[in-house]
Amino acid sequence: QVKLVESGGGLVQAGGSLRLSCEASEIRFSSIAMGWYRQAPGKQREFVASITSIGSLNYADSVKGRFIISRDNAKNTVSLQMNSLKPEDTAVYYCNAAGLGFRGQGTQVIVSS
Repeated sequence: QVKLVESGGGLVQAGGSLRLSCEASEIRFSSIAMGWYRQAPGKQREFVASITSIGSLNYADSVKGRFIISRDNAKNTVSLQMNSLKPEDTAVYYCNAAGLGFRGQGTQVIVSS
């Protein structure tokens, strides 16, 4: 059964950094595009960043220059390095596997001002 386990969230002050990780199991990880999405309270889930199987990157305008997505195919892991965090980055962050959807419970990020 496909499983995505997100971790690394927490409480951080504005301007700080966090690194999120998502470990995937029961998928052909190296051949699948992976992404991060987030959902703030009272808002719809939105795209944050993605990385294809060959390493092409895409970012939401709101995080460009601050967040970096990467993957480690040997460890079936996709990461999101979040720098210069802002209060508006507060959300539950979810990992996504292309074509397989959201299979994890997310990890909470809270950025205090």
